[in-house]
Amino acid sequence: MGIFCCVRGGWLVALGLLLVSLPSLAQTPTPARDTSFTVYSALAKARKTNPAITLARPAVPATIRSRMNVPYCTASGRALQFDVFYPKARRRGGYPAVLLIHGGGWRSGDRSQHVPMAQQLAARGFVAVTAEYRLSTEAPYPAAVLDLKAAVRWLRAHAREYHLNPEQIATWGFSAGGQLAALLGTTNEETRFDSLAYNTGYSSQVQAIVDVDGILAFIHPESGEGDDRKSTSAATYWFGSPKTERPDLWRQASALTYVGPRTPPILFLNSSVDRMHAGRDDMMRQLSQFNIYHEVHTFPDAPHPFPLFNPWFQPTLDYTVAFLNKVFGRK
Repeated sequence: MGIFCCVRGGWLVALGLLLVSLPSLAQTPTPARDTSFTVYSALAKARKTNPAITLARPAVPATIRSRMNVPYCTASGRALQFDVFYPKARRRGGYPAVLLIHGGGWRSGDRSQHVPMAQQLAARGFVAVTAEYRLSTEAPYPAAVLDLKAAVRWLRAHAREYHLNPEQIATWGFSAGGQLAALLGTTNEETRFDSLAYNTGYSSQVQAIVDVDGILAFIHPESGEGDDRKSTSAATYWFGSPKTERPDLWRQASALTYVGPRTPPILFLNSSVDRMHAGRDDMMRQLSQFNIYHEVHTFPDAPHPFPLFNPWFQPTLDYTVAFLNKVFGRK
């Protein structure tokens, strides 16, 4: 495991990356970000094979409200934030909530990438939240999982403020975010990931999962993660150890490990890049054995970051809304 080091008065002070601080007025600055994955760099790369695609930036719906930079917990000495988008109109019983988790190899990316999707979900009758979480440049696994579990608890603690239904919370994630979305849902009963001491009186369980091209099993014949022969893989950075040294961590972070009779319904939305959904077919077979509702929709010839671009943004939104309406019993 890596460490941060600082020198004060000639003494070397080593701070473990997973230490979680108490709330404080003096916040530690956000670590330097890895900007290797952005919507613009992804667009430039995807246009090499799909020259007609465009960045999805639909008009902001007039029927929604937004609150930006809302802190939901403190970790590694700083406040973690998210942006909340919700309908202006009130609804008896509240609206279902969707926690959107960005991708970027657990190392790069940021929550702004899915603001357009969150805005459109809010216009369709959801409280949509784009979440920040600690990346591997700041803290290794399981920090991101702890953060997002705390985010779910925050949503329940503030249900009345945002008119959301605390019994209907879904996770939605793309790429590394899809892996995290699936892991959050399949570990509903795993208390080991609820160690951040924020809103501990509320549950971190979720009732539905939307996995957009996120890996389901790290140690799997279909997975490319952990192949460090040419360069260190994103997952190796995240876990802080090669899979040959800590296979227990790699299995612990795989949603496929936890599938059981109480796993929530799952929607899989996938590109044509098979390694991006390693373990999906095995998971679907297990879901079928437990009679758990699931759907899969694949976009042929779509690049991995397809939900960020036209023409795939709208069908991604439509599939998401139809699935959540079905599992939450909404017309």
